[in-house]
Amino acid sequence: MAKRFIPLSEVCEVLDISSAQAYALVRSGELPAIKVGGRGQWRVETTQLEDYIQRMYARTEKLVQSGAFDEE
Repeated sequence: MAKRFIPLSEVCEVLDISSAQAYALVRSGELPAIKVGGRGQWRVETTQLEDYIQRMYARTEKLVQSGAFDEE
């Protein structure tokens, strides 16, 4: 059975980003997450992570179509 929620450390691995970057995504609300347990550890629902990835693909596609990357 696949896990429903994953810790930020796993989000970091999936996206290949630092823990500070993952926390910033959560703090900004760009990547929805919840705090669980007595120590308030962050967890991200795997469906939310997949939705975030799809939004980033769509955003990138718009940038490419607008020619924003042509200047690089």
